[in-house]
Amino acid sequence: MTFDNRFVKRNDDRSMATVRVSPKFQVVIPKDIRTSMNIEAGQLVEVFSWDNRIEIVPVRPMEDMRGFIRGMDSGIDREKDREL
Repeated sequence: MTFDNRFVKRNDDRSMATVRVSPKFQVVIPKDIRTSMNIEAGQLVEVFSWDNRIEIVPVRPMEDMRGFIRGMDSGIDREKDREL
């Protein structure tokens, strides 16, 4: 099965492609998406349905999560009786 670049729609850093489901219900993740998501052959991905669509999420080692929210504003507005 070949991938046709005419079906790639780019919005900022997001890509969208149309792929064909094989008779064995397999799909090929297009190369530009694999590259942008750093997906490698043999890597695990989670597949689930969400709001009438199929989501594929790469499984990452926990070590890769270190510091992924660095710089996030952790301040929240609290009720007056809850302030320290």
